[in-house]
Amino acid sequence: MMPVLEHFRKEEHPFVEQALEWKNTVETMYQRRLTGFLNPREQDILASIVGRDEVVYLSFWGGQEHCERKRALLYPFYEEINEGDFDIHLFQITYPQKFVSLSHPDVLGSLTGLGLKREKYGDIVKGDGIFHFTAAGDVSLYIEMNLEQVGKASVRTELLPLSEMLPMEDHWEEVHTTVSSLRLDVMVAGMYQLSRSKALPFIEKGRVKVNWRTEDKPSFTLEPGDYISVRGKGRRKFIDSAGETKKQRIRITYGTKTDNTNT
Repeated sequence: MMPVLEHFRKEEHPFVEQALEWKNTVETMYQRRLTGFLNPREQDILASIVGRDEVVYLSFWGGQEHCERKRALLYPFYEEINEGDFDIHLFQITYPQKFVSLSHPDVLGSLTGLGLKREKYGDIVKGDGIFHFTAAGDVSLYIEMNLEQVGKASVRTELLPLSEMLPMEDHWEEVHTTVSSLRLDVMVAGMYQLSRSKALPFIEKGRVKVNWRTEDKPSFTLEPGDYISVRGKGRRKFIDSAGETKKQRIRITYGTKTDNTNT
């Protein structure tokens, strides 16, 4: 197992070990394994571990094509699967927007307040006076019976067919630039067009996440494949680094994305 773990950061090791266990179960017992909702970094890790295995096949689904948080299904090569096998339900929250304003963190906080782990529900999408979010089937009845308030607003919660989910975009605009190092403070400054001195407070005040984990150390080193978000400024994906310039600056490619989802 150690050679596999060496390819990932220490904080990712528990998930890597879990992924290896899922794969081993399918390989040895020929039983399906359906995961909770995984963020894109977790999906990348799981896909790299399963690879092009001849016995274990892997599929992801989150409710529609461009969902970010998706459940993974690992299954024996001889089985056929469909979207229903992912056991995903769609909820709509309706609130009186003329009298109250709600945001993604309000919905996230209410679901957390119900005692739900983050893996039990997927993307949260904002519409006109409504929010949509996906959830695992085993908690759907609990949500339907208990989610009556979001923020300070009373809300109506109802199940809808997945086909009615608000549309989501999955467009990352690629940008090429150079940076002096791959430190978090330098990369945030470069990817968000900030000075380094203005990037630092975002990091030190816990407003920056790397791979969906708050990272408050400016010296943290980013690697290709990392996802970065700065509260209120959207998300970035560190796609690639490609050598140095004559002035010893590092060439990088990153993707930029701002949309109506909060994951």
